[in-house]
Amino acid sequence: MKCASPISILFLAVFFAVGCQTVPQTGRSALHLMPADQLASMASAQFGQLKQKTPISRDPKYNAMVNRVGERIAYVAAPDMPNAQWEFVVFEDDDQVNAFAMPGGKVAVYTGMFKVVQSDADLAVVMGHEVAHVAAGHGNERVSQQMLAAGGAMLLGVGTRDMDSRDRQLIMAAYGAGATIGVMLPYSRYHESEADEIGLMYAAEAGYDPRAAIGFWERMEAQKRGSPPEFLSTHPSGSTRIRKLNQLMPKAVAVYENR
Repeated sequence: MKCASPISILFLAVFFAVGCQTVPQTGRSALHLMPADQLASMASAQFGQLKQKTPISRDPKYNAMVNRVGERIAYVAAPDMPNAQWEFVVFEDDDQVNAFAMPGGKVAVYTGMFKVVQSDADLAVVMGHEVAHVAAGHGNERVSQQMLAAGGAMLLGVGTRDMDSRDRQLIMAAYGAGATIGVMLPYSRYHESEADEIGLMYAAEAGYDPRAAIGFWERMEAQKRGSPPEFLSTHPSGSTRIRKLNQLMPKAVAVYENR
């Protein structure tokens, strides 16, 4: 009987030692292989580098709006992110209709986003969504998926090393395509939908009318040109996103009205 390789033993040991985490708000189980404080430290360093390389907006209106909305979203997200060191930055780039949040509470909005954002409620949709990604640990889950995929490829490489080189290449290529299209992209789309759900509730709880989300995402969809098919995309299609938001809206409106 052939013994398991040291690599496979180590791989499984790490997997079971870390275990699953529970996503706040939704209760979903998620695998986190990276220590949260390590990710936050890495994110802080990367954010610092970005601030050195990218112009920071001095527009008083944009900065006041981002800080005002950000502080309210951070307040309601605090139970899910008790150790966050919040920082809100507006980057000067009118071509980037984008925003992001990083582990540890680093949040950025590009000036291009204000082509679509028309009110504090719109911005709360954006910032609630981005903060939700962090609160749900999506970054950690993505890293963990990549680690698992890399570990699987390593084990497959060991298991097929005695095969014909052409057959081996075909198997490895099929594994890579299957991991991307069958696992990575669907989970990425799921993360986006989960962040929509959690972020919508954050915005509602922070006192922003969640119904603004529908108009906001319709305007965001209008910004897109030549999007790939949904199954090849990291994000759900606009119609899918809006349909799911409409399903969540009664709950979000109730949170908004009863806060």
